[in-house]
Amino acid sequence: MLNNMSANQRLILAVVLSFVFFVAYTAIFPPEQPDAEANATAKTQSAAVQTSASTTSSLPDARLDHTIAVDEQLPSSTSSNLVRIEAKEFSMTIDTLGRIASKVLKAEKYNNNDNIHSEMVAQVGTKPLHIRFADADMNKESLTTPYTTNVREAKIDDGGSVVITMQQKLSNQTVVKKMTIYADGHYDVNIVLSNDTRYFVYLGQHVSREGQMMMAVHGAMVYHADGLTEVVEDDDAEGRKTFSDVHLTSSFDQYFASIFYGLNPNVTVTVDSDREANPTVYIDGSKNFTFNGYIGPKDYKVLKSIDPVLVNAIEYGWFTFVSAPLFSVLLWLHGIFGNWGWAIIALTLLIRMILFPLTYKGMLSMQKMKDVAPKIKEIQAKHKGDPQRMNAAVMETYKKEGANPLGGCLPLVLQIPIFFAIYRVLLNAVELQGAEWILWVNDLSRMDPYYILPVLMGATMFYQQHITPNNFTDPMQEKIFKYLPVIFTFFFITFPSGLVLYWFVNNIFSITQQFIVNKQFAAMKAMKQVRGES
Repeated sequence: MLNNMSANQRLILAVVLSFVFFVAYTAIFPPEQPDAEANATAKTQSAAVQTSASTTSSLPDARLDHTIAVDEQLPSSTSSNLVRIEAKEFSMTIDTLGRIASKVLKAEKYNNNDNIHSEMVAQVGTKPLHIRFADADMNKESLTTPYTTNVREAKIDDGGSVVITMQQKLSNQTVVKKMTIYADGHYDVNIVLSNDTRYFVYLGQHVSREGQMMMAVHGAMVYHADGLTEVVEDDDAEGRKTFSDVHLTSSFDQYFASIFYGLNPNVTVTVDSDREANPTVYIDGSKNFTFNGYIGPKDYKVLKSIDPVLVNAIEYGWFTFVSAPLFSVLLWLHGIFGNWGWAIIALTLLIRMILFPLTYKGMLSMQKMKDVAPKIKEIQAKHKGDPQRMNAAVMETYKKEGANPLGGCLPLVLQIPIFFAIYRVLLNAVELQGAEWILWVNDLSRMDPYYILPVLMGATMFYQQHITPNNFTDPMQEKIFKYLPVIFTFFFITFPSGLVLYWFVNNIFSITQQFIVNKQFAAMKAMKQVRGES
């Protein structure tokens, strides 16, 4: 059956099978979510153990084994809060262990599926700026000795900042942690120890969120050396990896990230695995240690305004080399149109224009293949028992008729990485959250609530199939491919509206181009008949 399929048919089948695989895999092996009852129990235990003056933790003793189970990390509670910071865009709390215990984004466009403000810090797991000492006794004492500060509440004005100085006095050590927190979400850190000893500062793990789209990467990344990027995905962390000359390291999900940057090249960054096979990132500190951090959405303009190196935290996986420039173009188009929906349409048109010469030749080749198909069938029937003569005759016929069996493949091959690159761009672009297009589409990062775009996409795909030449030899093949628009419509129902919009508009341009090619080919054929050519 596959031998009789055209390249276009094989490609469509491959894409369909890929979607089927990802959907089936997600259904059979859904991402693990924190157990609500377990979390509630942990919070109750935490409140019972903690007092207003101290915080305890069930961290394992501070051997150099940093395998830390998520369920061993006590969540923060109101009784453990040391400082509360309010800004226009977020609320932040720092607990009595000097860690960032919570950061909530106030903008409604970042709200979760329950319309609740998005939390940037996991309630279980390691938290940003948690210090762990290599000395077991010192570490044990640090977990029961609260930090003190003269600032309990602070407010950050637009474009401003606030300085928080915290101190922890241990038997043989004094830790002073100074944070300068800015309105745009980034912060500066300076840690000073009275005595030099080895310790580690944790980046914190990202929040486990519901509704993560398939193929959306989440885990930890290290951008280091000469632009090299190492990504360790959740559920896939094995052992321990260390890095030096690190420009930034982040713990991230689809739209948000916790980032450390501004590190001295000599600082060691470690990516470890917890018992859930999720990555945990920490950095080696020093007696007088300074670095920078950020927690918030991976918004390109915000990250670039803070420090251009931070845009490298926006990672697209295998297709980054295509996705990154495509996003730059999309950003430029948004600057022109002022609307992400129209920018997506303009980007689609731009891509179609660039690929037009190749797709035009491919469509002409498919038309010729359709015309020559009856002659090929005759040759195959005539030389059925002699494959060598049959292949020679087939190739001779192709040459005589000017048909290239592979002529329609190149444009399609080129479009595969472009499609997946755009998929990753539109999937990871936090800028699309809350971005309106027209009428019913008020959030391009979420599914169409009325299913209008998926239905239009399916309808245009069906019509495109109808006017596109094919050379089906098996009625079963033809019947299967007739149902592809229905299958794709089903898949795209839950996809972000921005991605469905791209596919729909791409279909419109493909139909227009196919219509033009069909007309031109019909005119060429009529001209040949007038001239008496076969």
